[in-house]
Parts: sequence; structure tokens; C-alpha cells
Amino acid sequence: MLADPTRRNIVLQLAQRPQAVVELASTLPISRPAVSQHLKVLKDSGLVAEHAEGTRRIYHLNEAGLTALHDQLDTFWRRALANYQDVIDDSTREKS
Repeated sequence: MLADPTRRNIVLQLAQRPQAVVELASTLPISRPAVSQHLKVLKDSGLVAEHAEGTRRIYHLNEAGLTALHDQLDTFWRRALANYQDVIDDSTREKS
């Protein structure tokens, strides 16, 4: 999902302020329909939410989704570092 550079760019733009599709598309080298497709993926993942302002849909980052992503990444890195520490400890014991 965030491996796509366009989606990362959209998330970075929405981190600055909520925006409509037309605003996001004006800064990206893709069409408005393509921006809408990326926003749908981000919405489905829970990272982006929207609300209506008249006839426009305004997109913004979803704090709960970002918190969940942060927690998952934090867990991933804690486990990775713990496993790395185990490898170092095993290597040190073998050399002793």
C-alpha cells in the first residue's frame, strides 16, 4: 500500500492539510481518476478518511489508522531487533 510512491506522496500531502481530489491531482503527474483510485486504496486500508463539504469530498489522514500502522511497525521493528540481538548473542557465545 505505502510502497507505491504516489500513495506515499498523497499521505505526505494530507499530513500537511486536508485536501480535495482536485487539489491533490494538481501536484501529481497523474489524472484525477488515478488519484481517486489511490485514495480508495488508502481509505480501504484505514489510513485516509473523507468528509463532505458541499459537493466536494475532502480527504484527511485517519488518526486511528495511522496509530494502528505505527503500532504494527513498532512491533515489527521490536521483533526484528530482538532477533538480531539473539543472532549476535549466539555468535558471541560460539566464539567464546
